[in-house]
Amino acid sequence: MRRFQEFLVEEEGIGIVEIILILVILIMLIVIFRTQITSIVESAFKNINDGAGDVNEQIKIK
Repeated sequence: MRRFQEFLVEEEGIGIVEIILILVILIMLIVIFRTQITSIVESAFKNINDGAGDVNEQIKIK
């Protein structure tokens, strides 16, 4: 009977459940805002690629 009471009081599995719930929420947010995330990432890479030419022109090798 004592082991059964200890089993009911045990809370070791709560951390795993919290992590799974957080992951599920993150995945849902990614699915919901997929188009916005994609446009932001594409815009960032476009700006990086456009600015790379300027950086290369300013580099002078002696």
